[in-house]
Amino acid sequence: MQDINLKITDRNGDLHEIVAPTDMSMNLMEVIRSYELADEGTIGVCGGMAMCASCQVYVGEGVEKLREMGDEEEAMLSEAFYVQDNSRLGCQIPISVEIDGLEVAIAPYP
Repeated sequence: MQDINLKITDRNGDLHEIVAPTDMSMNLMEVIRSYELADEGTIGVCGGMAMCASCQVYVGEGVEKLREMGDEEEAMLSEAFYVQDNSRLGCQIPISVEIDGLEVAIAPYP
């Protein structure tokens, strides 16, 4: 088992330095939920199916570590609110050793 370090800024602007396990098949949205960094019912509304964009994050440091965006993620972001050039869906970012050190900010919830 190997844990990774993530820096997540919540919707209030508070920075959280998180340790996340790589051996539980989690994604970033699930980590945010497990650490309760967003109000219940405002993140992962669709259950991580890339159908709601409630888990949208803005990627800062480490963007080059992410996999390329898939068609479903790109389609959902094309319809979402508050999208920026560095927007990604947290449910589409698997927790793996490759993203150690990633920095994200949780996007506003409509």
